Amino acid sequence: MISDAMRHYTRMLLGLCLVLPRLAVAQQGETGPAQAVVVGAYAQGAFIISHTPRVRHLVRAHPTGVELNFQRQTQGKQPWHAWHRYPRVGLALLYYDYHNATLGRSYGAGVYLSKPLWRTARQELNFRLGGGLGWFSQAFDQATNHKNTFVSSRLNALILARVEYDVALSDHLGLLAGLGLNHYSNGATTKPNLGINMPTLVLGLNMHNQRPFRPLDQLPAPEPADVGRLFLNLSSSLGYKQRNETDTRKYLVNSVTVAGGRRMNRKSNLLLGVEGFYDRSLQAELRDTADTSRPLPDVKKAGVFLGHELLFGRLAFVTHLGFYVYNPYKSNKFYYERIGLKYHLTDHLFGVLDLKVHRGAADVLEFKLGAKL
Repeated sequence: MISDAMRHYTRMLLGLCLVLPRLAVAQQGETGPAQAVVVGAYAQGAFIISHTPRVRHLVRAHPTGVELNFQRQTQGKQPWHAWHRYPRVGLALLYYDYHNATLGRSYGAGVYLSKPLWRTARQELNFRLGGGLGWFSQAFDQATNHKNTFVSSRLNALILARVEYDVALSDHLGLLAGLGLNHYSNGATTKPNLGINMPTLVLGLNMHNQRPFRPLDQLPAPEPADVGRLFLNLSSSLGYKQRNETDTRKYLVNSVTVAGGRRMNRKSNLLLGVEGFYDRSLQAELRDTADTSRPLPDVKKAGVFLGHELLFGRLAFVTHLGFYVYNPYKSNKFYYERIGLKYHLTDHLFGVLDLKVHRGAADVLEFKLGAKL
């Protein structure tokens, strides 16, 4: 059952949907073109992927949920708006009931970009990608909820991906249908952390205050001056992780990265780099499992990686694929991946939040600071 609070918020949003077009029309008549916005309310149905035998006992019911969101249309004030075909920037609020006493309910909030794949005066197909935070009413507890191997902490990172089709029912009202994937994980900061992957079916209504969309009447931005140029990134990261369910201590994880890159075009950077890792949880693992009569292997690791950055102004969506070239203690596969968000604080200083992954399993959530030369 959806809580009374969620019903109240839904009624508030639908009321806003009815009032918004009138306010926008009034604003347009008095002060010129209104800012294009979209307000939506959706119902969601989902199923949980049983990606390992350790979670099969939890995959018995189909979660259902409600989403409320607000989207603001970019109109060309920044060069990257036109380069990405004028995406929308959105805020989504999510509620899910898992119909399972072990999992309970979750509440989430996330920001996202919705990029048009196809757009006409009355129809549009969009892809949206974003992230945020999710809070669960039930989490793993050895004494009271030991069956919840999905989530070990109430607070989790949330990743949202979706393809959406919106068709106009009237000048301002649109019917939306979508297919998506919601992912919850705490990045191995607490274990067990097998994470929830939920394919979702979405159906709801959007209220547009401006349809069809009309971008600002201005000349397209020229190609960036640094296209084709080489650069150097130097960075260091800090993270922490829990080793397993029985050892509840948090262990520091550090890395140092040197990477060369090239701006390929308006939207992309390519990177090639080397990096070193020091995971202190591996020392504790060795002490528990290794033959202490022999010298213990070095737990430090080194790797080479190929990376890509999808650029949205100062923000970038980062993906890396790396291979260990120095790995005396083989605690994992020979390769690793990273996925994250990078933000340039200045032209030369940047910060990154990323998740390091081994074969689809979270290894550590990293906070990185670096310089671009």
